Amino acid sequence: MHPGWPAQLGWGPVRLEPLRRADAGEWARVRTANEAWLTPWEPSSPVPWRDRHTPAAYRAMRRAAGRRARVGMSLPFALLVEGRLAGQVTVDNVVRGALRSGHLGYWVDSAVAGRGIASLAVALVCDHAFGPVGLHRLQADIRPENGPSRRLVERLGFRQEGLFRSYLDIDGAWRDHLAYALLAEDAPGGLLTRWRSQAPR
Repeated sequence: MHPGWPAQLGWGPVRLEPLRRADAGEWARVRTANEAWLTPWEPSSPVPWRDRHTPAAYRAMRRAAGRRARVGMSLPFALLVEGRLAGQVTVDNVVRGALRSGHLGYWVDSAVAGRGIASLAVALVCDHAFGPVGLHRLQADIRPENGPSRRLVERLGFRQEGLFRSYLDIDGAWRDHLAYALLAEDAPGGLLTRWRSQAPR
């Protein structure tokens, strides 16, 4: 066991919990249905999208994520909306010691996009990472073209710190990424509080 893991988080219709074995079929369905929505932001692969998103692929991914979580290197959460799988939020590459940092990644089903679901889920995970997990810094690397994702982290208080040139092999080419980061002291009241202050009433 490691600080803050495993964990279940939630607020309103959103729940975050460790990846569930029973979600293999639903994950395959959601990821397959969202091919056009997700492909521009996903790692390049010679394997067709459908073949990468089978129930067997989910089970392999879940086993790998579970191994990393058990040694304290990752916090892999399934995002559930009203009990249905609608995405994932992961803090990966967790480093302890003097750095105490992690890299934030997320995806969300297009069916729930535009409702503040992704930003709420990210806020909950960040609060957990800075609280029980004990991290000091979270970094999110985002393609300059991904306006919605950039706006999401900016609204939550992440600051742009730099540009990584040809940083990751994404959607068939080496892509530049902007480095955004948030420190624990940047949100003393918590990101859920910040999210709630911005949510439509």
